[in-house]
Amino acid sequence: MRLWSLCAFVSLWLSPTLATAAQQRPQLAEDVFKNIQVLRGIPVDEFMETMGFFSSSLGLNCVDCHTRQSEGNWARYGDDTPLKNTTRRMVRMVDALNRANFRGASAITCWTCHRGDQRPKVVPSLVVQYSAPAEDPNETEGDTRDTAAVDRVFTKYIEAIGGAERVAALKSFSATGTYSGYDTDQQPMPVEIFATAPAQRTTIVHMALGGQTLDSVRTYDGKEGWIASPDKPVPLMTLTGGNLQGARIEAMALFPAQLRQAFTRWKTASASIDDRDVQVLEGSAPGQLPVKLFFDAGSGLLIRLLHYSASPVGRTPTQIDYATYREVSGVKLPFRWTTTWTGGQSITELKDVRTNLDVPVEKFSRPAPASMPGVVR
Repeated sequence: MRLWSLCAFVSLWLSPTLATAAQQRPQLAEDVFKNIQVLRGIPVDEFMETMGFFSSSLGLNCVDCHTRQSEGNWARYGDDTPLKNTTRRMVRMVDALNRANFRGASAITCWTCHRGDQRPKVVPSLVVQYSAPAEDPNETEGDTRDTAAVDRVFTKYIEAIGGAERVAALKSFSATGTYSGYDTDQQPMPVEIFATAPAQRTTIVHMALGGQTLDSVRTYDGKEGWIASPDKPVPLMTLTGGNLQGARIEAMALFPAQLRQAFTRWKTASASIDDRDVQVLEGSAPGQLPVKLFFDAGSGLLIRLLHYSASPVGRTPTQIDYATYREVSGVKLPFRWTTTWTGGQSITELKDVRTNLDVPVEKFSRPAPASMPGVVR
């Protein structure tokens, strides 16, 4: 089941000029979807992030808020249902609360009350009260701005993956492997990755769908980013805001010599992931959403990256867990990573990596709009 397309406000209606418009500016929700009543004036990628926020907060998927008829038919996502009308009222209510009490900041969100349930709990839980607390390492807040401590963590990390000289010498790589996720029905599909320092990256998944091979392309060229994929509501989706920043930091993580300088302020903390002690660095900068980096306290390796995107109803997290480090040309690179977000989870496993090749600049150009055979289930 796909959680990300919980389109609580829409009837999807694609105009024939959308591909052209996408090349001129980020498309707004009302440019792409029909019957937008609440979430107007936001880019399509932010709109989809909002759908994921609803899904995560209520523990529902697409057809829970829509209808069974919407599967395989984008237009039917616009059929009104009681849950969709309730969602509209809830968004207006939460917005009013935040404006009246928190100067418009998203201090209260869907998650505040629902916590993964359709109906908020109203009776205190004795089980929760008297059980050992379940700690989420992602909620760890940096508590000190100790520059020396931050430098020690980064220095240990760079030494763990090969040393400053070798890491600085890594300028590009290309890789092949497999990708599996909600958009491939969890089936492994061939993937190619191209990257150049300091922060360019293109991922191409060759998806076998309905007897066809259709490419799903994600590109960040160092400044701009796009997704051209048959499972998205538009053939070419421009990345904006936190999604664009997330694409940048994910690309930069492949060439970590510049990570320390990516943010102007860093705070440190300690946490635990799967019984492993980790050191947490939280980076921030004016006008940017924070980023958290989790390093194994023993090996010094980066094992998790957490970044956020903003939506009208609150921040949505994206988590990348890195594993299976192997040495390539003197530098240890992760050969497996798991990406988890409010809309699903995917696993990328590399088989062959080649470094410091001449990657054609065209690999990082705006991708061609994706073929759209229909809704991908």
